[in-house]
Amino acid sequence: MDFLITLFSFIVAIFILVTAHELGHFLTAKLFGMRVDKFYIGFDFGGKRLWKKKIGETEYGIGAFPLGGYVKIAGMIDESLDTNFQSSEPQPWEFRAKPVWQRLIVLAGGVGMNLILAAMIFIGIALALGEPRTSVNNPSFVEKGSVFDAMGMKTGDRFLLANGNPLQTWEEALDQHLLTSHSLNYTILRNGNRLTITVPSDIIAKIEAGIKEKQSSGIRPITEPLIEKVVDDMPAKKAGIKSGSLITAINGIPVSDWLEVVGIISAHASKPIVITWQYLEPSKGSDLSPATLRSEGKTFITTVMPNEAGKIGISLKQASVTIYKKLNVVDATARGLNQTNKISLDIIQQFSKIFTGKVDARKSLGGPLAIAEMAKQSAKQGVFLEFLAILSINLAILNILPIPALDGGQFVLNAIEGISRREIPFGIKMRIQQVGMTLLLILFAYIIFNDILHLLN
Repeated sequence: MDFLITLFSFIVAIFILVTAHELGHFLTAKLFGMRVDKFYIGFDFGGKRLWKKKIGETEYGIGAFPLGGYVKIAGMIDESLDTNFQSSEPQPWEFRAKPVWQRLIVLAGGVGMNLILAAMIFIGIALALGEPRTSVNNPSFVEKGSVFDAMGMKTGDRFLLANGNPLQTWEEALDQHLLTSHSLNYTILRNGNRLTITVPSDIIAKIEAGIKEKQSSGIRPITEPLIEKVVDDMPAKKAGIKSGSLITAINGIPVSDWLEVVGIISAHASKPIVITWQYLEPSKGSDLSPATLRSEGKTFITTVMPNEAGKIGISLKQASVTIYKKLNVVDATARGLNQTNKISLDIIQQFSKIFTGKVDARKSLGGPLAIAEMAKQSAKQGVFLEFLAILSINLAILNILPIPALDGGQFVLNAIEGISRREIPFGIKMRIQQVGMTLLLILFAYIIFNDILHLLN
């Protein structure tokens, strides 16, 4: 069953993303009167295809190799390396006969469509669900030495009121306008008792100082250290720790927050640690809450040796309480565009770290097998659309890289022709395309090999 979910999720993801990308090239080419000979989802190497139909001047089809797709535009050097058009004069419907600015728009059409798809997904989610907010029912984790610690707040406290007004979310409790008000008192709940905490007038300056010094504001909602998954052949699995368990102490010191747990484990790379965890066999179809595990779970104490990277092979199960604030069309659009922009910048930063060697490419690059696994996991967790949007942005940024054979490489060559007002000799362009295709095939083989190694490990 797992295999079928993986296969179906992968095919759906690739089909949607490739269709959007190629549709961007197709629509812009048609807009400028270029003839499109082929529109294929999947590659039809050796003429192997699942379906084809010619409508007008364009042959539409689904190739037998579902790892991409292509649009063949008349008079354009592309993945097919077709040179037949070179023996004749440029025709009005050909790519090469069009002004440079039109060619550049066609080349950027696929990237643009992938970004539009991602934005539309995020906007749709924001309209349907609203904006996720963290409920004040989630208790606080207060860092030692922070301004909130100095105010008298403690880990486990819950926000109730601000200046006598009820609070529903953490975002309301830490709103900048609230923190800059003339005077501010919080009413909090601690061990069933209500307490009043007075906030200093210079709290914003102190929070900013804390962020600058420790990369933290000093307070956050507790993320219970509840384990979603225990990875095979990793230290936690070998030590007998089970998914669905709750970590309550490390080396005899109580812990209540996931980031706290990660920090301690990371600091003990290749050093044994003693983990106290609570577990209760769940009844079929039910999830056990951290509160239930604490009160009814059986306690286990296990010695674990984190690996050299300071990891034991566990992942977080999200157990925090989230509420959603309904958004109108304008606010949902703004949120969707902001998410697209933020994720785009994060991916660009990640690519730059790979190219500069700051990040190990073997651990950061994933191919079809990795995408298939992530597609399956996102489908199971109900976040497939979010995964699709992020993957669409990845595809857009990857394609706009100035590498021969990619859209970005073609974009650069055509831009050079526009700036110099001279056409690059056909032989040179063909050679660049051939080198680019070879590099891409080598990179693709490396990524597949890397995928297989990750699978075996």
